Amino acid sequence: MPLRIGLAIGILSLLVAAGCGSSSSSSSTTTSSKASSSTTGAVAVDLGTTKAGKVLVGPSGRTLYLFEKDSGSTSKCSGECATDWPPLTTTGKPSAGTGVTGTMLGTTMRSDGKEQVTYNGHPLYYFEGDKKSGTIAGQGVAAFGAEWYTVGSNGAKVEKGEKGDDSSKSGSSSSSDDSGGSSSSSGGSGGSSY
Repeated sequence: MPLRIGLAIGILSLLVAAGCGSSSSSSSTTTSSKASSSTTGAVAVDLGTTKAGKVLVGPSGRTLYLFEKDSGSTSKCSGECATDWPPLTTTGKPSAGTGVTGTMLGTTMRSDGKEQVTYNGHPLYYFEGDKKSGTIAGQGVAAFGAEWYTVGSNGAKVEKGEKGDDSSKSGSSSSSDDSGGSSSSSGGSGGSSY
């Protein structure tokens, strides 16, 4: 009899341990896939440094873009477009990081019922091709009927850093400050570096 009880307890312990292991694995997969396209809860928008200068970045540190086809704060990007250019969504009031103007942050209701973060009236998106923070593979790309651009702290599109744009290599300052901050002839200091 004691052998049966010991064997039953051993088997039960193995089943419980196996159940905990698989549950843990699937929840971490779910969390990481959600973080890549949108964020639950209130999100923070910060400035990050890229070859286009200082631009808006989401909570993951990945670059944010505006879509020139959007009319006002209404997103014109859904379906396959939203797969390639995931919207930055929130379930709370977005907050401004250093260098970001809080009064320019807002939200707009998407056609799928989610709240998308806006800056200076522009709905904000990630680009699926940006695999890590600091990259701007979507800069100046024409897709889904219009062009996509990074966004400066002043709320305007930033055109530097497009493919074929050598101004980021020349070391000369641009006549207009696309990042909303002070211009410098090379490099720059401050902000998040990637």
